[in-house]
Amino acid sequence: MRCSSGAGAWGRDQGHQARAGRCGIHERIRSQQTRLEKMHYSPLTEKCPLEFSPFKSCTVPRPIGWISSLSKTGVANLAPYSQWQNLTFDPPMVMFSANQNIQGERKDTVRNIEETGWFVWNMATWDLREAVNKSAMYSPFEHDEFDSAGVTKMASVDCDVPRVAESPCHFECEYITTHRLPANSTVATIDVIFARVARIHIKDEVLTPDGKIDIPKIRPIGRMGYHDYAVINETFEMKIPAATEAEARGLEGRA
Repeated sequence: MRCSSGAGAWGRDQGHQARAGRCGIHERIRSQQTRLEKMHYSPLTEKCPLEFSPFKSCTVPRPIGWISSLSKTGVANLAPYSQWQNLTFDPPMVMFSANQNIQGERKDTVRNIEETGWFVWNMATWDLREAVNKSAMYSPFEHDEFDSAGVTKMASVDCDVPRVAESPCHFECEYITTHRLPANSTVATIDVIFARVARIHIKDEVLTPDGKIDIPKIRPIGRMGYHDYAVINETFEMKIPAATEAEARGLEGRA
């Protein structure tokens, strides 16, 4: 028994030494990486050491949710949101987040969507960049941003919310729910809107003969960090190696 116990103790000692060795290696690697990565910080506990925060410039480019909505009294609203994304495809679902304003008030877009149950996503393009930017300006709740942005209203099919006629692609979106995320400041607190895409509109002139959207022709714009934007002028194709026929068809979006 003593021999067995001694062997066990020896084994435990060896295990401790091995773990200690691994920890030492990890610490050395971490120390080397820290020396190589001269700029790193914790945004949870430390002030950013750079003059400009890098966070928004790392998650790029971000698609723009150029959202039109309608108040319950019939006033149209139009505003761009750079935290916009699709979620799934059967049925198609989307989401976007809206920060509060500096007074701690919720955005007009959020209020409209919750009250009426609908909104429209309009594709933001290079040709529409100035209109997109103008629609980002603060306006009173009763103001119609279609007018200040200089764009034309176009009727939707399933809802009363107008579309931007000059935009090549639109989603009519049916509201599902709002998820509210409090943050460290009133402006950083967000409302995340989730919705189903009830109808998709694509202009004929931006479709290729084989039934795809001609992205280089449309030239969509995306949000970067700082005051910067990006424009998509060209695309490239990559197929996943060894994908099954069903996987390949799904990834390509074949109906």
